[in-house]
Amino acid sequence: MTNITFYKTNNSFVGFRVLGHSGYAEEGSDIVCAGISVLTINFINSVDSFTNDKFILNENPDKALIEFKFKSKSSEQSQLLFKSLALGLNDLYEENRDFISLDYKEV
Repeated sequence: MTNITFYKTNNSFVGFRVLGHSGYAEEGSDIVCAGISVLTINFINSVDSFTNDKFILNENPDKALIEFKFKSKSSEQSQLLFKSLALGLNDLYEENRDFISLDYKEV
């Protein structure tokens, strides 16, 4: 199962953590994992390319881990990108509840 956690402070996204393979199919054929990866990597690349916001990124492919955290208060552009990420991942979650857990935590 892939565990997705969004971190928020005062109703603003400040980071996320994605951990684990979904188990939908064998590694390399898992469309649920592929969808999660595309959405999260595109989000990170978009924040990096289209904003000046600084962030910390921790990746561990062996554990299927991606952690992202803003270093300071983020821009409106990054918040919009985060809302888009949350929308996409929530849609995947709604269709694949046996393979994804999704949580929002106030930090």
